[in-house]
Amino acid sequence: MKKLNVFFAAILMVLLVSCNEAPADKAADTNMAPVKHGESMEHHASSDSAAKYTPEMVANKRDFICGMPVTAGIADTAHYGGKVYGFCASECKAEFLLNPQSHVTAK
Repeated sequence: MKKLNVFFAAILMVLLVSCNEAPADKAADTNMAPVKHGESMEHHASSDSAAKYTPEMVANKRDFICGMPVTAGIADTAHYGGKVYGFCASECKAEFLLNPQSHVTAK
């Protein structure tokens, strides 16, 4: 019985150690280079389960914050005033959401 307890304790330790390992860098796991703000998103992989927006599906032709055309790639979207707006990066979306009305009326 003592050997059985030692065996289960060893398995438990292996499981605990493997669960506490630091996650590997996502870019290294997927062989993707880090995305720089404003770069084209066309060559970057995306999840098949994520909604894919095309330029025809969003109300804006350019990212309100950086001016990048949405035809270069839509990394994030925001819903405002019954419309969907596309952004090249989540940082641009976050900036837009601070005061969306000012960006929409300035368009």
